[in-house]
Amino acid sequence: MAFGRLERREGPQPFSDINVTPLVDVMLVLVVIFIITAPLMASSIRLDLPRAENAQPGDAPAFVSVVVDKAGQSYLDDQPLTPDELGARLAQLASRRADTEVQLRADEGVPYGRVVEVIGLAQKAGLSRIGFVADPLKATPAKR
Repeated sequence: MAFGRLERREGPQPFSDINVTPLVDVMLVLVVIFIITAPLMASSIRLDLPRAENAQPGDAPAFVSVVVDKAGQSYLDDQPLTPDELGARLAQLASRRADTEVQLRADEGVPYGRVVEVIGLAQKAGLSRIGFVADPLKATPAKR
């Protein structure tokens, strides 16, 4: 009579390595998302712009954005500058292209004298095209 073997065979061993490919894929997607969104979040300066009726941005062939926040700090293309540095940078821009428009964004709480000082720096640098940026008024429905 044949009885099978009395020896036990060992079954398959458990797989002990971790597959990291899906983890790496997810991490790369997150890195790409952060690379794209980080500049958008870092370059915003909080302002309460004054409101005006029919405020529409003008079409300027070349422009530079000058911002004055509530504290009176001036920014040129989202970089904080002292008044002397702002004047020097505006002069550099004017020497490269004289028809550059300065788009001035000033917070409602900024004293008028500070706004005039920034305008004077731009004109002294040779930039005479100055646009004031404002938020449009919200349309209110007509009452009958």
